[in-house]
Amino acid sequence: MNGDEQVAEPLYRVQRTAWLVGLIASGFAIAGFFIGGSAQFFQSYLFAYLFWLGLTLGALAWSLLNLLVGGRWGMPVRRIMEAASKNVWVMALLFLPIIFGFRSLYPWARPDLVAEDPVLQHKSIYLNVPFVILRAVLYFVLWFALSRGISGWTEKAAKAADPEIKSRYQRFSAFGSIAYVLSMTFASVDWIMSIQPDWFSTVFGFLVISAQTLTALSFAIVITPVLARQKPLSEIMSPGIYRDLGALLFTNVMLWAYLAFSQYLIIWSGNLTEEITWFLDRSRGGWQWLGLLVILTQFALPFSVLLSLRAKRNARILASAAGIVLVIRLVDDFWEVIPTFRPDGFSLHWLDIIIALAMGGIWVAAFIWHLRSTPVLLAREAQDYGPTEPREIRMGAHE
Repeated sequence: MNGDEQVAEPLYRVQRTAWLVGLIASGFAIAGFFIGGSAQFFQSYLFAYLFWLGLTLGALAWSLLNLLVGGRWGMPVRRIMEAASKNVWVMALLFLPIIFGFRSLYPWARPDLVAEDPVLQHKSIYLNVPFVILRAVLYFVLWFALSRGISGWTEKAAKAADPEIKSRYQRFSAFGSIAYVLSMTFASVDWIMSIQPDWFSTVFGFLVISAQTLTALSFAIVITPVLARQKPLSEIMSPGIYRDLGALLFTNVMLWAYLAFSQYLIIWSGNLTEEITWFLDRSRGGWQWLGLLVILTQFALPFSVLLSLRAKRNARILASAAGIVLVIRLVDDFWEVIPTFRPDGFSLHWLDIIIALAMGGIWVAAFIWHLRSTPVLLAREAQDYGPTEPREIRMGAHE
């Protein structure tokens, strides 16, 4: 079944609007490069890039997980995750400006600073421009290969009943999951942690990965009710499936909070100068209030809402909670990156908003393009996971 037949008309309008917003905002962003200066441009660009990259790679991780373990929860979001993961090539192209902004973003890319800092000199074997670029190329080649592999295996898995096929795509997804975790751990050091190269955290890579999967799952939960208005999703969606998605979101929220608090507790209790600098920059000058907002809306609020079984089974409530988490994920990326460059206190530059909109417009338009060409393939999957819930308690019915 062709994906074009299944996309609701509102998504076509969203795609056209996304292209328009992306192009107009890109024009303003380019003007901002000359008006506000290259340093400000690249700072805003980096934080926006990390959010949209996180959404792409988080979707890749969920696609790999669904291939590996299966489950009815994957049927409504599989297509969304697969289409989002195909945007790896978009993020690879959008990474190019960051290469030109290395000197504005990373101290290790400036020979004058490296010459004055023993720590940078010690890390220069690993943190140097040619090697970082080479690793970035390897990351994107790997992620693109995994994304393409997922597309092929999901179609085979949905259409074939051969146990050998299932065994082969499970091996692929197991390898892919390990490769994603390892590559993203190294990439988080290269692109995020190294903006303050004197600081380090052993849990940071896992924290970034949990944030990416939280971003992607929130996005999929927001989109699912829109796609579920038409067949074939409307035939299989039920409060039970939303309950499963809500339980996954609840678990992911708790995982992110656990890792974030563990990092904070260990580093703060150690009270070592080289470890606490990252938190010091984010706990003063107004940045602490933004951090508190992230804690309340990315953990406390969804945690409280999703404790309720009724809330998890209600598509509207679940999508609203996921939408809040998705927006705050952007705020969290802003809080992680920007205080390094603005240690004097909280400030919001207009380029922070414009570049996020420009990149978002391009990403959403490309996502919907991929969505339209991604098949649903629900018939075989529905057989594999048994009957759906009774008709009277499907989506739209009240408890």
